[in-house]
Amino acid sequence: MSFYKLYNFLRDLQKNNSKDWMDENRSQYLEVRNWYIQWLDELNTELAKVDKDYHDTPGRKAINRINNNLMFHPNKPVYKDHFGAGMDLAANGKQGDFYIHLGTRESFIAGGFYKPKKEILSSLRDAIDYNGADYKKILNKKSFKDTFHIINDGDSLKTAPKGYSQDHEHIDLLRLKTFAVQHDLTQNEVQADDFKAKCIEVYKEMKPFRAYLNKAVTV
Repeated sequence: MSFYKLYNFLRDLQKNNSKDWMDENRSQYLEVRNWYIQWLDELNTELAKVDKDYHDTPGRKAINRINNNLMFHPNKPVYKDHFGAGMDLAANGKQGDFYIHLGTRESFIAGGFYKPKKEILSSLRDAIDYNGADYKKILNKKSFKDTFHIINDGDSLKTAPKGYSQDHEHIDLLRLKTFAVQHDLTQNEVQADDFKAKCIEVYKEMKPFRAYLNKAVTV
């Protein structure tokens, strides 16, 4: 098995996104899924070696369901056109994970908090109010800027959040509703022999960013 076959399966699924097709090709899906779970197990072991604070996340725990939730999104296809996996999952469920997204339209590695709930967003803003300079140092580090782009879907506040002044020195950060970054991948990069090593390097570069945010929501 390989990521080449994983992408081939996703392309076939995208063209035939139905329960009938999935039922007919269930064995192929399970072969791809089980292989990817094993690959995630290997990555999980390697990440634990480079980070003493890493939360053990076996592949079966990391990998997301491929079914879309049609109860809340009835207009979506039955199945996702990607495999998603969240590594470094804390038992309390509060911390932002290290997310790997492999799909037909886009592949990337991301981390942080995407549109977090009100209480988490409040904690993140409190941390930035207290020591936003440390956060900006992380964001402005050259190697970090060369590796990631800030996820910004345009829903930042137009004014200051309640309790903060318009002239706050970190008002640009306080207005945000998402605190996450992304490293884009090509399919060739994913299919390369050194992809696991690349994931580890991206994890290490992202670690200070995730550590700052995770501390903000747990302390």
